[in-house]
Amino acid sequence: MTVSGTKTFELDVAEYIEEAFERCGLEIRTGYDQRTARRSLNLLLAEWANRGLNQWTIETQSITLSAGDDSYNLNEYDIDILSAVIRSSTGVGTASQSDITIDRISRDYYLSIPNKLTQARPTQYVVNRNITPTVQVWPTPDQTYYLVVEKLVRIDDVTSGVNTLQIPFRFYPCLAAGLAYYIAMKKAPDRVTLLKAVYDQEFERAASEDRDRASLQLVSSRNYYNVV
Repeated sequence: MTVSGTKTFELDVAEYIEEAFERCGLEIRTGYDQRTARRSLNLLLAEWANRGLNQWTIETQSITLSAGDDSYNLNEYDIDILSAVIRSSTGVGTASQSDITIDRISRDYYLSIPNKLTQARPTQYVVNRNITPTVQVWPTPDQTYYLVVEKLVRIDDVTSGVNTLQIPFRFYPCLAAGLAYYIAMKKAPDRVTLLKAVYDQEFERAASEDRDRASLQLVSSRNYYNVV
């Protein structure tokens, strides 16, 4: 048996479009076919952000917190913050670094805090998911700290047929199936039901595999009550 010895297979945007059209029983005939398919592909990637956590789109960012300032801008392409710690440093080197987990609270809970000007080491944060999202911390920092966040970010846009896509290889079948379904809604309505079913199955398989494999540990909590 002779194998290739390579593991570099990757489709560019034009090849995904060609594959999707073939699944619809169609051929690409005009430049408009390419444009409408690229538009559908960008909408498909936006839909993936709504479907849930995509592990490969997680990034770590450190935000410098200044004394007296409780609100900080994120990037427009940031989707959400998954977790955060407050990092403090009393000197040079990792030996002086200390990370403390802080809790995420809702906007309603933050609004109910009576004294938002209290200054101390932050213990809670709230994400305002605006067009340009922001993160607010409470209490307001009393000195310089570092807010280190794990965040979800957008997948890079599709702008040309020669682009490759910012996805792992295990999502290739899902992307091809999803694009075929999106194109069928516009050009092959008789195949919509079939292609939607295939897309849903492919996404479920890919999303089920795209998970954190760390062991789950549950620790019991004992509450004590005084009986009067």
